[in-house]
Amino acid sequence: MAMETRRKTSFQVDFEKVDSAKQILGTKSLTDTVDAALDEVIKLQQRRQLVELLFTPGTLQLDDPVVMAGAWR
Repeated sequence: MAMETRRKTSFQVDFEKVDSAKQILGTKSLTDTVDAALDEVIKLQQRRQLVELLFTPGTLQLDDPVVMAGAWR
């Protein structure tokens, strides 16, 4: 049986924060705002991991002429 990715729940929400988030994210409903905010948190983590990767010496071998020779083709 497939796991459900959506389900109804009940929790308390600070609607001042929701209104601010709606303006920032360009969303209209509470559900859309929560989904968009969660997407942004996930993307933020992915960007942090990418930055860490970019600043880890030797990881991408950008200073290796053999590797870089094929990069611009």
